[in-house]
Amino acid sequence: MAATDIARQAGEGCRTVPLAGHVGFDSLPDQLVNQSISQGFCFNILCVGETGLGKSTLMDTLFNTKFEGEPATHTQPGVQLQSNTYDLQESNVGLKLTIVSTVGFGDQINKEDSYRPIVEFIDAQFEAYLQEELKIRRLLHNYHDSRIHACLYFIAPTGHSLKSLDLVTMKKLDSKVNVIPVIAKSDAISKSELTKFKIKITSELVSNGVQIYQFPTDDEAVAEVNGTMNAHLPFAVIGSTEELKIGNKMVKVRQYPWGTVQVENEAHCDFVKLREMLIRVNMEDLREQTHSRHYELYRRCKLEEMGFKDTDPDSKPFSLQETYEAKRNEFLGELQKKEEEMRQMFVQRVKEKEAELKEAEKELHEKFDRLKKLHQDEKKKLEDKKKSLDDEVNAFKQRKTAAELLQSQGSQAGGSQTLKRDKEKKKTSEEKSISDGTCTTPGKHPVVPCALVVCAV
Repeated sequence: MAATDIARQAGEGCRTVPLAGHVGFDSLPDQLVNQSISQGFCFNILCVGETGLGKSTLMDTLFNTKFEGEPATHTQPGVQLQSNTYDLQESNVGLKLTIVSTVGFGDQINKEDSYRPIVEFIDAQFEAYLQEELKIRRLLHNYHDSRIHACLYFIAPTGHSLKSLDLVTMKKLDSKVNVIPVIAKSDAISKSELTKFKIKITSELVSNGVQIYQFPTDDEAVAEVNGTMNAHLPFAVIGSTEELKIGNKMVKVRQYPWGTVQVENEAHCDFVKLREMLIRVNMEDLREQTHSRHYELYRRCKLEEMGFKDTDPDSKPFSLQETYEAKRNEFLGELQKKEEEMRQMFVQRVKEKEAELKEAEKELHEKFDRLKKLHQDEKKKLEDKKKSLDDEVNAFKQRKTAAELLQSQGSQAGGSQTLKRDKEKKKTSEEKSISDGTCTTPGKHPVVPCALVVCAV
């Protein structure tokens, strides 16, 4: 028998029996109170609104303190979310308060996606809590819950109607967070204009299907006051940390040349109503709504995306283990299928690559053969030219040798004839000289006649 069936039968068969005496479990509420006080509480507020609407001032006024922070400028390139956490102590109750402010919201020319960073931030907090919840070893009792419990949406006091940016943003946020609209700096418009502006805002929210947070009326202890306060939404608020002594006490005021506006005077604004509903009456309900409604919606959608379901196709209960096994088998099947597809794709690509390489190799071989044949032809031509040149050189050498031989023979014959003629000329010259009595040998001094030589001797 399944555990769910056993639990269902146990619930159906429950009986009420009287006690014979005091047992003591009536102290459970006190035990819970003591445990909660020892652990402390956390509360996270998201302030959405254009720059300059007094979001930081209202937070300082609500919690009667001065939080750290610098004024934002109108020069931000996009919407940025700034989160600050503070530890507050009142009597013996500790509160870890986180204030998240939207810096640069509504300051851009193109405001189409101004809501997107806010939605992503809220989803990121849900995802962080879900991841902690899905861990094997969970530490939820020590986990700092950063999920947004309340969203104060600041509306500019135009006195006319909501801006399209306000409608779009609240519509995107109403399924993720408890949206509480407030009219900021409500002292900027008159009482009659403020009343008409509230009616106009409520009408536009209803016509556009924006679901704002409604204070619960199911608890008899707060049903009457919450029902009355639901009719005052949206609250027209004023924030100020400036104090002025009126009568015998110091009160928070905003001073103008025409008079003084008291922040905590319900005839001047709805600040007291907002503080009562947000902090003193419905803070725990806001925390509970965040967990049981908004977080559960995100968790269900996320688990359904992961493939987890409560029932099978036959509408029978489906345990988490069975869902996990089915999802695991489905994942393994898809993994094997993808692995087979990748293997086949790999084999196909290898075959294609081999065919490309073989084709390239064939082309290279053909190119090599062509080049080899061309080289052989060129080599043969060069060898023929070389042989022809060698024959020409040999023939030239033979002709040269024959010419040199003929030249040498001719030179020898001409020399002997010239020598003979020289000798004959010399002989003739000498004979003539002797007959004349003088010697005309070239390069010599005149020779003394022979007769004179003889006489001298």
